[in-house]
Amino acid sequence: MEIKDRILSAALTLFTRNGIKSVSMDDIATHLGISKKTLYKWFENKDQIVSAVMANHLNGVQGECEGIICNARNAVDEMILMMDWAKRQFANVNPATLHDLRKYYPAGWSLLHAHKSKYILSQIQDNLRRGVQEGLYRADLDVEVLSRLHLAHIDILFDPEIYPHSEFDPSRVHFACNEHFLLGMVTLKGHKLVNEYRHVTEEE
Repeated sequence: MEIKDRILSAALTLFTRNGIKSVSMDDIATHLGISKKTLYKWFENKDQIVSAVMANHLNGVQGECEGIICNARNAVDEMILMMDWAKRQFANVNPATLHDLRKYYPAGWSLLHAHKSKYILSQIQDNLRRGVQEGLYRADLDVEVLSRLHLAHIDILFDPEIYPHSEFDPSRVHFACNEHFLLGMVTLKGHKLVNEYRHVTEEE
C-alpha cells in the first residue's frame, strides 16, 4: 500500500474512533510510525487530510452499495441488505465524527452533503420505484416525498437533541428507522418477504 493510502486509512480509523477534532497530525504520524515531515510531504494540513479521507471513503461506500444493488433479488432484499450494511457501518462510528465534520471542516462536509443529496437520494428513489414495479411496495407511494424523508434519517441519527448519544447507539436508531420506513411501504406480498428474509413468524 502506498504511503498516501496508508495515511488515509490510518486517518479514517482514528477519525471514526475518536472524532476528527481530537485527532492531531502528530497522532496520525505516530499511529503510522512515520515522521511528521513525511506526513506533511503528502498533505499540507489536517483539512486536506479530512477532505481526502472523505472523498476516498465515499468512493468506497458507493462501490459497496453498487455491489449490494446488483446482487439484491428484489427491492425488499436490497433494502434489507442495505440496512444490515449500514448497521455495520455505523456500529463503530464515534457520534462526534459527523459533528466535528459539520462544524469544523466545511470542505469535507460539502463532499458528504453532495454524496447524500445526489447519490444516496437517487439510490433511494430507484429502490422505491423498483419496489412499486415489482408489486412489493404500495403503488401510491409518493417517491419524491418519501425518498427525502428517508434521507433525513441520516441527519436525525446523529442529532444529540433527538437521540442523546449516551442513551442511543447510532446503529440501533438507524436500523429501527429503516425497518419502520420499510414496513410502512410494503404491500402484503412485500411484508411476507420482509418476514421471510428476517426469519419472523407472525400470526395472521
